[in-house]
Amino acid sequence: MSDASTTKKVGLARAFEIWVVSLTSIGTIWIFLLMLIINADVSSRFLFNKPINGVPEMVALSIVGIVFLQLSDAVRAGRLTRSDGFFNSVAERKPRVGLTLNIFYDICGMAFFAAILIGGTPIFIEAYQGKYYAGTEGIFTIPTWPIKLILVISCVTVIAVFATQVKRNICALMQAGASK
Repeated sequence: MSDASTTKKVGLARAFEIWVVSLTSIGTIWIFLLMLIINADVSSRFLFNKPINGVPEMVALSIVGIVFLQLSDAVRAGRLTRSDGFFNSVAERKPRVGLTLNIFYDICGMAFFAAILIGGTPIFIEAYQGKYYAGTEGIFTIPTWPIKLILVISCVTVIAVFATQVKRNICALMQAGASK
């Protein structure tokens, strides 16, 4: 492999890592802004008996957006929920079996998020073209398509993270096999 192709692969990997961290950062900032809006709503209700219109709708949509924005980093960092008790004991005693289980887990994760992507893309398109909104017309409305877009973008990113892990684990499995 040439130095140029190695540098290009490293550059792409670094760019992808920055993308994943950026999505997580956006989710974190969003949480902070949501906290400010909720506190302002509570204060407005208490002090002036006048709630801020649309806060419940913003919170409901935001939860979905924030979760999906932060999923790819959770997968990358190995923090996505799974039962590690059995897996860790197997991986310690039989590293090749552990790597094989990791590959299986990652492929299942790819399939799961591909299913969400396949189901979510038409919903995003429909929400965008149909100009769907959440809220009460005349009081407060917010378009739903940005959240659906976040879902689609995040699913693609999570699938790519799982694919990267599959490749890494296959390489490790091949190296473990070559060392025997």
